[in-house]
Amino acid sequence: MAAVSSRGRTRRTKNEINMVPFIDVMLVLLIIFMVTAPLISPSQISLPSVGQADAQPKSFVQVVISKDETIQVRLGSASKGGQGVKLPQLAGEVRKLQGTAAEAGTPADAVPVVISADKDIKYDTVVKTMDTLKRAGVDRVGLAVQASR
Repeated sequence: MAAVSSRGRTRRTKNEINMVPFIDVMLVLLIIFMVTAPLISPSQISLPSVGQADAQPKSFVQVVISKDETIQVRLGSASKGGQGVKLPQLAGEVRKLQGTAAEAGTPADAVPVVISADKDIKYDTVVKTMDTLKRAGVDRVGLAVQASR
């Protein structure tokens, strides 16, 4: 009789990790995070409150930025009488009005500058105005705010 050859199958061990269960778990976790993320942060920002000065300064220079982004500079809180200026000439005009508003014995640098801007203009315009004044050496620059009603 001929020798019977055995065709035995030898089992080999796999050297690689099965990634299918890992991917399934990751997809389930991704779906859970996507569903719960909007519930965790409702996107509400709490804005800081604004402090108010004890008393309004006696004399100040007001820079008014209107809806069409034109800039007017006037002395005090006068509703009229402001003169329109361009951004490059703003610092010179403010310095001139600070010299006018300075009282006897008070340096012109001590006169504060208050920026009043319309609520519909870009924030960038206000920041450029403040930056122009700060670069020109105007130290006391503030923003006028409207009290909440």
